[in-house]
Order: sequence, then C-alpha cells, then structure tokens
Amino acid sequence: MVNLRSFEVPTVVKHAPGAVKALGDEVKALGCKRPMLVTDQGLVKTGLVGEAEKALQASNVDYVLFADVIPNPPIALVDHGAEVYKQEGCDGLIGFGGGSSMDTAKAIGVVVANGGSILQYEWADPQPIKKRIPPLITVPTTAGTGSEVTLWAVITDPNRHIKFNVGGTGLIAPYVALIDPELTLGLPAHITAGTGLDALTHAIECYTCAYAQPWPDAVALWAIEEIGKWLRIAFAQGNNLKARYQMSMAAMLAGMSYGTESAGAVHAMSQTAGGVYDLPHGTLTAALLPHVMAYNYLGEPEKYARIALAMGEDIRGLSVWDAAWKAVEAVRRLVKDLEIPTLAQMGIPKKDIPMLAELAFKDPQTIGNPRDLTLESYIKIYESCFEE
Repeated sequence: MVNLRSFEVPTVVKHAPGAVKALGDEVKALGCKRPMLVTDQGLVKTGLVGEAEKALQASNVDYVLFADVIPNPPIALVDHGAEVYKQEGCDGLIGFGGGSSMDTAKAIGVVVANGGSILQYEWADPQPIKKRIPPLITVPTTAGTGSEVTLWAVITDPNRHIKFNVGGTGLIAPYVALIDPELTLGLPAHITAGTGLDALTHAIECYTCAYAQPWPDAVALWAIEEIGKWLRIAFAQGNNLKARYQMSMAAMLAGMSYGTESAGAVHAMSQTAGGVYDLPHGTLTAALLPHVMAYNYLGEPEKYARIALAMGEDIRGLSVWDAAWKAVEAVRRLVKDLEIPTLAQMGIPKKDIPMLAELAFKDPQTIGNPRDLTLESYIKIYESCFEE
C-alpha cells in the first residue's frame, strides 16, 4: 500500500487594510445568523473588539459576545464556551484576537460538532475528530501564530501541566481568514517581537522538519524572507502599515506551512514549558529558537544555508556548513535586536531542566525534528539557554 503524502488548504484567505469592515458580509455569506464572537477582555478594553461589533451591527448581524478567553486557554474554558454556544442558539463562530482566541474558537467548534469535552480530541492516530466544525471566521490581531489558517488548536491541560494539540485535519480549519493589518497597528513592541518570532519559528521548523513538502517549503521560505525584512521595522515603528501588512502575510503563510503535520524541537519545548509556567508562547519560543537551530543545523545544512540567504546573509564562497551556520547567527542577532528575555529572565529556574527536557522529549513534535533527539539532547539545548 502506498503511503501518500498530502497537503490541504481549506481556508479562504481575504486581506486588506480595513478588511474587518467586511466581517458582517462574510458572516452572511457563510449563512450564519447568530455567530459567537470569541475574544478576550484585553481586546474589548482597547476598543478593537468594538471594530468587529460595528461591522456586525452595520450588516444587521445578531451575535453573542464571548470575551472570556485567557492566554494558554484551558480545557474548562473551551468546554464552557461550547455550552454557551449551544445555550445561545449560535450557528457559527468568529475567532477575534491572537492565537489564544482563534484556538479557543476552533476548539469550541470541535466540541459543538463532535460532543463531549475538548480533552477527548487531543491529537492521536486514529484522528478523534470526525465532524467538521461550524462555520468559523478568524480575524487575527497579531502577526504571529498563523492560527487563522492552521489546522491546529493548542489547549492547556492544567492537571497534567502541559499543552496539547487538537487538529491535524481539515475538519478543524477556519472557513475564512479575514486579515486586516490595521488591527495590528500600535501593537506593543514586545508583543510584536514575540509573535513575529513565533511566525519565524513556524516557517523555519516546517521548512526543515522531516515532514517537509515542496508546497509548504515555498510559503515557508517567503515568510522567512519577509520576516527578515520587516520584523525589525514593525518592532521599531508600530504604526508602519507596510511593515504590519507584510508581517501579517508572513505570519499567515508561516502558519499555512504547518499543513496537517508537525514542527520540531522548538515547539516541543515551548509548548511543554508553557504548560508548566504559563508564559507567553511567542516570547518563550523566540528565546529557544537560536539554541535549537544551533543544534539542528547539522541535520539539514543545505536548507539552513537557504534560510541564511532568505535572512539576507552573504553566503557566497562559503562551504555548506559555514553557510548553514550563518542562519543560526542571523536569528541570534534578530532575537537580540528584538530584546527577547532569556529563560532565566522569564523566571524559569535552571534546576528544572531535567523535568523540562523529559516533557519535551515526550512531546509528539519531537518526531519531526531535522536532527535526532534524545533526552540528553534536550538537556544540552536547555543548558545552552542558561549560558547566555
């Protein structure tokens, strides 16, 4: 029997400055009469949610506001959201915000369509998700997670102190991603940095992982190139619309490069550590990225050399190994320029390395890493993070 590789992009992507004004029309086009608007209180207070509500009201769309999302959304939040959805007679979803809001909306859709608790849908083989989620529109307010197009949601299990993945199937995909770079204008610099480097990590890990395919390779490389050009500018000039637009597109394509498969050691480490310490995913991922790259470049030297080129490095006349190392150096400089704190500065104690290494080693994303990993490998990578 042939083991077929596959790639699917079920989400329609629509984008423009001011795109959020079309939200009501997009809801109607999907046949929804009472969607649930899933977001967080921070975005309510900033007034960004008000932009979405104005667009819905202008189109006479009845909606239910669910603004209970918190960072690293837990199981109970998702299950509660699904109950509210049913009680309010909703017939669709809008995930408005960063990765936490969009992941929560996807996960609510999984529970609504398939029943039970989101805990039952942790990724496994065979796939536990059997039914398509209700119509979902994702509207990102950061340029980072790519959750507006990914086939995944990341949920926290407080009892196990881990994050787990739900998805890996088109059944969880948003129906429409509505991307408005104006929603990211003025985003605080530290959030721009963490989310932007999360997008870079998606692109680099998916480009170099064991599951790589030509189509996602192409979009991952474009994302790497644009992030290399524009992330520093977006960090330095929060209201630069060109930089924000290019970063929004790069984050979307970096998310798309995930496909139905996985990433690598950076996400195995950041998702497990994030489940223990409840830290911002993007910032934690950014702090880990150069250290994992320094370990991984031996596994995919030609692809790492291509990453260096995409990041603007001059690799003329270099051996493939020296060119590959240029990618590591380029990312190290970027992480430093964006003022990403170290693990120690985030409050992670060095004494926890053995526990963190064991959690990462057990994470399913370890399998796709471009260089073989052992428990000792993770210990060494974590130790290098504390040598800064």
